[in-house]
Amino acid sequence: MFTIALVGRPNVGKSTLFNRLIGRRYALVDDTPGVTRDRREGAGRLADLHFQVVDTAGLEEADPESLAGRMRAQTERAIADADLVLMMVDARSGIMPLDEHFARLLRRRGDKVVLLANKSEGAAARAGLFEAFSLGLGEPVAISAEHNEGMADLYEAIRGRMPEEPAEEKNENAVLEDGSPPEEGVDIWQDRDRPRVVRMAVVGRPNVGKSTLVNAILGEDRLLTGPEAGITRDAIEVEWRYRDRPLKLVDTAGLRRRARVMEKLEKLSVEDTRRAIQFAHVVVLVLDAQMMLEKQDLTIARMVIEEGRALVIAANKWDAVTDREQALRDLRDRFEISLPQVKGAPYITVSALRGRNLDKLFDAVFAVYDVWNTRISTARLNRWLSHKTEAHPPPLARGRRIRLRYMTQIKARPPTFAAFVSLPEELPEAYTRYLVNGLREDFDLPGTPIRFITRKGKNPYADG
Repeated sequence: MFTIALVGRPNVGKSTLFNRLIGRRYALVDDTPGVTRDRREGAGRLADLHFQVVDTAGLEEADPESLAGRMRAQTERAIADADLVLMMVDARSGIMPLDEHFARLLRRRGDKVVLLANKSEGAAARAGLFEAFSLGLGEPVAISAEHNEGMADLYEAIRGRMPEEPAEEKNENAVLEDGSPPEEGVDIWQDRDRPRVVRMAVVGRPNVGKSTLVNAILGEDRLLTGPEAGITRDAIEVEWRYRDRPLKLVDTAGLRRRARVMEKLEKLSVEDTRRAIQFAHVVVLVLDAQMMLEKQDLTIARMVIEEGRALVIAANKWDAVTDREQALRDLRDRFEISLPQVKGAPYITVSALRGRNLDKLFDAVFAVYDVWNTRISTARLNRWLSHKTEAHPPPLARGRRIRLRYMTQIKARPPTFAAFVSLPEELPEAYTRYLVNGLREDFDLPGTPIRFITRKGKNPYADG
């Protein structure tokens, strides 16, 4: 697909334009310079033009070994891979020496660069717009990404540089990801025979190796890494395939204890991570094997369970652990005691730096994903319910035995069951746990949250 990279010095509005082109608030936007650090990709659209758009870190001159230098290397890689580069300047503040420096680098790409004078709304930007001609990148396109102005001129600039593509034939067998037929005008199709895309979010405390793990999976330095804690700010989504199964890998910002999160930018990063968990199918919780299972790890795991996501535990930096048997035993004991809601969740020991046990990690991811999608027939459930209530009858309430009349699965992702009970408000929580644990063991549902809802059945004699 035609790829467009957004580049420029910090705080010229690249992420605002990125969000505008993909049609939703995806990248973090703040007045603080240097919010974006990693490359962030999305499916962009401008009228009838469709393309891949890449948001990049602000171009800065810096030592290659520093964090800013590594950010610049990521941006330069995005420029090299792009079919078109949109260099953005701030028309209100005028042309800065840094703009001139990077314009000299981009002039080598000739007609593959379009100059955008952002924040051009109002008379205050007029001087900066004319000043942009001095960069030698042609006539600047005046836009305002925040106020959606100048998009028609941007459309013409992009369309003039995109190759003509033959119209694609409509696939009559195509369906949407949820299995329903597509509506008129929907562009994203999925063949019935193709496997569904698995959204896998990688979460954990800061500096446990989340980005390093994703880079090891991809086999390239796609994400910014380093010894500094809290490098990742945005939730970065990358498409990938493992043994012909499509995935969307989402690297997230590290989650610290809420009491320690004070800065506005970190609060935005935390909300972005929470959103990534909400939209994930499987969440890989990365632990530091040398400091496993701190209170914050359990807090994050509970957050994943509350959202109803399938959970896989990845103990990273395992190559640095001395007594591995004891460490693994402690990990399992702590999780089984603290998080019985996901009993049987897989524990995988990995080394992201050395790329060890990644195959085992993905075997576990797809296994819990399949469990997360499990559906059980109503007939099987009611036979099971009859056996469970005979083996351990419900307690008495108001002088009568509570009756569980009927049970069905109302949804998957996660498995959710509804039981019709004579007195649902009187059914003890301990008996509900007994049924949930029975479902997990008898139907082989490890590592996934189970929702169990009680409803009051209709009394056929109530009106008599």
